[in-house]
Amino acid sequence: MGSLQEPWVLENVDSKGLVRHGKTSINMSSSLLRTKSDLPLGSRVRCPMLRHFLANLHEVVLGTKLSVIFPVVPLAFVAHFYGFGRPWVFALSLLGVSALAERISFLTEQIAYYIGPTVGGLVNATCGNATELIIAIFALRQNKIDMVKYSLLGSVLSNMLLVLGTSLFCGGIAYLRKGQKFNRRQAEVNCILLLLALLCHSLPLLFRMSGASAADTADPILQLSRASSVVMLIAYITYLVFQLFTHSQFFEAQEEPKDEEDGALEQGGGEGEEEEEEAVIGFWSAFVWLVVLTALVSLLSQYLVETIEDASYSWGISVSFNSMILLPIVGNAAEHAGAIIFAFKDKLDISLGVALGSATQISMFAVPLCVIAAWIMGIDMDLNFNLLETGCLALSIIAVAFTLQDGNSHYLKGLILILLYSVIGACFFVSKTPLTT
Repeated sequence: MGSLQEPWVLENVDSKGLVRHGKTSINMSSSLLRTKSDLPLGSRVRCPMLRHFLANLHEVVLGTKLSVIFPVVPLAFVAHFYGFGRPWVFALSLLGVSALAERISFLTEQIAYYIGPTVGGLVNATCGNATELIIAIFALRQNKIDMVKYSLLGSVLSNMLLVLGTSLFCGGIAYLRKGQKFNRRQAEVNCILLLLALLCHSLPLLFRMSGASAADTADPILQLSRASSVVMLIAYITYLVFQLFTHSQFFEAQEEPKDEEDGALEQGGGEGEEEEEEAVIGFWSAFVWLVVLTALVSLLSQYLVETIEDASYSWGISVSFNSMILLPIVGNAAEHAGAIIFAFKDKLDISLGVALGSATQISMFAVPLCVIAAWIMGIDMDLNFNLLETGCLALSIIAVAFTLQDGNSHYLKGLILILLYSVIGACFFVSKTPLTT
């Protein structure tokens, strides 16, 4: 009987030696989507190496509720190599990226168990939005700067308005009479950083609208954007130190005393939550799978970038809507679903960490990193996101800041944020602005 359990402990002989780590909220959503099986794939195979590989394959591919989507990954490659319609390639690649992004989140979480809470938190924070960065880099290589801006800005807006709004709405409906509370200090920190990002986006726009000609302001705006990007990256690194070292208590979920009814409901699930705190695959296996899945995401991201314009024209929708609304929603559907599930479980601090944490990470890390990467690649990318886009960002940040100022939540706040996102989506749906290259 001992041989049946060998695949699970081959790389971690002493399970007590595993380092527990403080998960970031971004990665905690992946644990909700895991599925458990008493009999792992290949448990009766005699060859130890094959048995170990099949056990890891079971956890990585079949160990999620999104495993039903995985067949679209090979279908996307088939559609590309056999010359299927480009809209089909785009749709299949988008669904494939969504499934693989959730698995990348799961694997970074597994790696973090072995490298300690501090480094693990850094890995989770860095890889939390790896999909957006990969898509942005491929778009930059093809000089599709507007697509980079639209997709990154769309991710910020979808997290702030759609994910946060849906979480507040669903949590408010689930706890209609009781209401929900959250850690206001965490929200304040994220809102301050988002306001800094807004300032860095607004200054190039105001510089451009100051009255001088475009030729006279192009180079100063570019230099200002690069300097602002360096400042944003410094601020983000400081934020990581603040989050992981000096004030980590600000970002911990606040446990409230449970009612007798709530305690009875959670008593049965306590053991299951403890099981979630143990790694299910070894460090090197997780690392190798992470490299493989990242390579697959890179290929699918390349297909997305190549086919987005043809798909938009074929479907009769604007490229800006595809880049700013469709890509962020579908690409991060698993992470978004996790945030909503946490809200249903009255863990609104974690939902806030997923939504606002992702928005902060993209605006303060992914966007300036793309500006610096474009600078290295010899591409002129600035922080001027144009008047309409910057205005949407500004009003969204203000709305979120007002929504979270009192530390209390109800369904109306969530509904208002969802409606704000709907209006913004309608705005870019009717917009027919083509991508500039």
